[in-house]
Amino acid sequence: MNNIDLNNKVAIVTGGAQGFGYSMVERFSASGAKVIIWDKDIKLMKQISLPKQVETMEVDVTSYQSVETATNDAIAKFKSIDILVNNAGIAGPSFKTWEYPLEEWQQVIDIDLNGVFYCCKSVVPNMISNNYGRIVNVASIAGKEGNPNAMPYSAAKAGVIALTKSLGKELADKNIAVNCVTPAAAKTRIFDQISQEHIDYMLSKIPRNRFLKVEELASMVSWLVSEENSYTTGAVFDLSGGRATY
Repeated sequence: MNNIDLNNKVAIVTGGAQGFGYSMVERFSASGAKVIIWDKDIKLMKQISLPKQVETMEVDVTSYQSVETATNDAIAKFKSIDILVNNAGIAGPSFKTWEYPLEEWQQVIDIDLNGVFYCCKSVVPNMISNNYGRIVNVASIAGKEGNPNAMPYSAAKAGVIALTKSLGKELADKNIAVNCVTPAAAKTRIFDQISQEHIDYMLSKIPRNRFLKVEELASMVSWLVSEENSYTTGAVFDLSGGRATY
């Protein structure tokens, strides 16, 4: 494991109690950062083993009030928020577009897209005032290609890619970098939400013929949130095992 210097940086990772999020929490902590997990799964946060310099906060990213309160609490305690990783997300069930339940559509959009907007809207002013920040939004290869039977997820992740590019341009005159990653699937609890047929479809599209490891994503993101990433912004970084064509 390469040494990434995140010493004394304050990082927020949404959905950080499991999967991609928890892997990033571990990597950031090992690199010297103070990490705050924002998650609404209180039970899970009590069960996980917290690395050093890591604390948890109950936050519902679909509620701007919840996000704003958590942001203010973090700033009151640490004075600044240096790193924001918008990772919280759900896949939603598998349906054809014309059969998709309206309430399920809304839930996916609320968490996967609105949640990213709410967190950026709340945290970015502090980064501007400190003229420093690193933001990484976790999108998906589905946001580039559109997975069948996963229309809300694909649409939300496409929105995250566009949001990243817009925000990156808006903050390009400051020492704030905004990027996103578009991973292929990994064997996390999100697999519990989708059909085996859809899982098989995703694997069949990956030239490496295996799913992404959570540690591989954490490695990429660790560099993106470091001071070393001083130029790249508004960019999309693929972790698709060769699937992506652009």
